[in-house]
Amino acid sequence: MSINQARRLAVAPMMDWTDRHCRAFHRALTGRALLYTEMVTAPAVVHGDRERLLGFDAVEHPVALQIGGSDPAQLAEAARIGEAFGYDEINLNVGCPSDRVQSGRFGACLMREPELVADCMAAIREAVAVPATVKCRIGVDDQDPEVSLFATVDACAAVGIEVFIVHARKAWLKGLSPKENRDVPPLDYGLVRRLKRERPHLNVSINGGIASLDAAEALLAEEDGVRLDGVMLGRAAYHEPAILGQADRRLFGEAVADVDAFQAVERYRPYMAARLAEGVALSAMARHMLGLMHGRPGARAFRRILTVEAIRPGVGLEVLDRAVEAVREAEARRDQAA
Repeated sequence: MSINQARRLAVAPMMDWTDRHCRAFHRALTGRALLYTEMVTAPAVVHGDRERLLGFDAVEHPVALQIGGSDPAQLAEAARIGEAFGYDEINLNVGCPSDRVQSGRFGACLMREPELVADCMAAIREAVAVPATVKCRIGVDDQDPEVSLFATVDACAAVGIEVFIVHARKAWLKGLSPKENRDVPPLDYGLVRRLKRERPHLNVSINGGIASLDAAEALLAEEDGVRLDGVMLGRAAYHEPAILGQADRRLFGEAVADVDAFQAVERYRPYMAARLAEGVALSAMARHMLGLMHGRPGARAFRRILTVEAIRPGVGLEVLDRAVEAVREAEARRDQAA
């Protein structure tokens, strides 16, 4: 499978959420989706604990490293390090609106400096053989998105960048929190479709407000002769991860059975057992599973057991077994009452 095929569905980079354990869990649900790391700053990659920041399990492939920064030379060095670790793609964050990101002159504020973004991407592209890609907003603050989005994309395309993931809303750097920036500015899917229509040679994926696979399928459908190349799911994939179990069939057209929540647990178990043997706490892995049983009988008990019991020192997979059994028992009671 090519990396471009994997982009048909990607799971968004989310700070404090999409760590290596989360990605391994998501891979238990979908073999095809492209997974992204949390954003890691280029200075951290270059000067920090690389194994802690960049280490990942081979099961995660295909997996992209997202980096943040605005110094082309430093970004190039970070990209080289990421490629050496085995990442399948290096992605530059031009979309995060947090105060910390703004103070460091990277993330969404770079939408104001398309030529600098292009310089950064040229340096990354020159440094690595894997794809170099951009994840951006449609603009920031009072920018006209019809100008800012195209300026950023065109500047990067001029230096050979072909892949863009567009969060289809502005970022308001003053007056809105990062959380509000995920919901308050209105979505403009039409502008992203226009980008693809007017730049058909580019690979364009859409992100923002996509709450279900139904919504993802609708966005991937051809409209007025335009077909987007991919969708990126964020919070929906994290809070209701079981939807990823349908992705290989529904979005990639594979003739496979969906992966249900119980199968995902069994697939994730060997990874969890290996990490537990290395001294990783169960809670570090179980926290990403809390939404797995969403909508099923026993889901509340599942969450409670994993939340309360997994934090106890020295516990192992027996806690996970109890959580799963609580769901099975609740479903059995439902079936008996039917």
